[in-house]
Amino acid sequence: MPERRGHGVKTTKVLISGTRKGATPALAKLLRRRSAIEPEIGHMKSDGRLGRCTLKGSIGDAIFAVLCGCGHNIRKILAHIRAVLTAILTVLYLRHSLKNQRRGFLLAADRANL
Repeated sequence: MPERRGHGVKTTKVLISGTRKGATPALAKLLRRRSAIEPEIGHMKSDGRLGRCTLKGSIGDAIFAVLCGCGHNIRKILAHIRAVLTAILTVLYLRHSLKNQRRGFLLAADRANL
């Protein structure tokens, strides 16, 4: 009976995701790490031009992969800085508008007492 999953190679152990058979804690940790990295590689291929290498040779491939990783990390850092800066500016704007609103309310109340 042929195997339902895999490729039929008997000399190498093929790990199939979703199975617990033979997974040691260290191996499970590595598989979780790989599952976390896979989407990042997909984003670098689609957004970071990792899909097509323009540098020559295996050294060029390695350099290009490192540069794509650096660019991806810089984009993530800039997005985080942008989110923090937006939050800070929102708080400052709300604080300023609340202060002006209170000042206007007090001036209106003072005018009514005159």
